[in-house]
Amino acid sequence: MCSYITQGVELEGSAKSADKWFALGAASVYYDHPYHSAFNHSLNIDFLNAKEGPKSRVAVELSRDSALHLAEAILSCIKAGDEAHLS
Repeated sequence: MCSYITQGVELEGSAKSADKWFALGAASVYYDHPYHSAFNHSLNIDFLNAKEGPKSRVAVELSRDSALHLAEAILSCIKAGDEAHLS
């Protein structure tokens, strides 16, 4: 069963596709069936710059546990960075 759980996020940053770096403008985050991974469901993230078209897109499919570990690592690094640089 498809869940269609999707959130769009505006971003500022850069990403690297197979052949170039490009500015990020947004990401789509969704929990649903993956396209390529062998999971029943996965946390999928499409980083993109809509102005530059499909070649300016990076897609990621993560297992549920990997997605949770990544979220924890991101929050931990931001907290440590804030403590180191804002104190």
